[in-house]
Amino acid sequence: MNENSYEIVKMFERSVADYTGAPFAVSVDSCTNALFLSLEYVGVRHEHVCIPKQTYLSVPQSIMRAGGEPVFADIKWQGVYRLGETNVYDAAKRFTSGMYLPGSLMCLSFHIKKHLKIGKGGMILTDNKSAANWFRRARYEGRTEGVRYQDDDIDMMGWNMYMTPQQASHGLALMQNFPRNNPDIPEDPPYRDLTEFTLFKDCHVIDGTYNEDN
Repeated sequence: MNENSYEIVKMFERSVADYTGAPFAVSVDSCTNALFLSLEYVGVRHEHVCIPKQTYLSVPQSIMRAGGEPVFADIKWQGVYRLGETNVYDAAKRFTSGMYLPGSLMCLSFHIKKHLKIGKGGMILTDNKSAANWFRRARYEGRTEGVRYQDDDIDMMGWNMYMTPQQASHGLALMQNFPRNNPDIPEDPPYRDLTEFTLFKDCHVIDGTYNEDN
């Protein structure tokens, strides 16, 4: 992408950062990949990560892809929940002003069913500058933004997970006169119990109910 294309994406990121109260916002192509990159950054390889057993399917898949092991529990949540003992939060169902939790990596969704209906895309909110810089390179195959592929040196692992300028420009348009306060989006009908899937048959399940307080 050229510099003008980057500027459109940066403008959208600044708009979301200002709206949510996060010092930094890094756009990606989906909330799923926002979760994956966040889990890669904090390092969950070979670690147990406890999540609600009723959440979106790609959450435990992202944990597994990052090398962790999902653990399911009866976690009652609304809008946002924390992934285990990490500082990563799935906030796909929340988008309202001042929502950022200090010290966290909050992952947003811009799916058509969410608040900001871009149709595709996600965002990582953080107050960690080093993390934000890592995410910007990791989402773009380890490349340096603004540097031609022929002139760059790749010294870190990366993935093709960046948000396109077209998606960012749509997001900017939707942010104009966007409501300051929005209720969390309920899931109706509720998410399916993920422990019923064969893929997760070997995962740990915690008995009882744990209330996630955010």
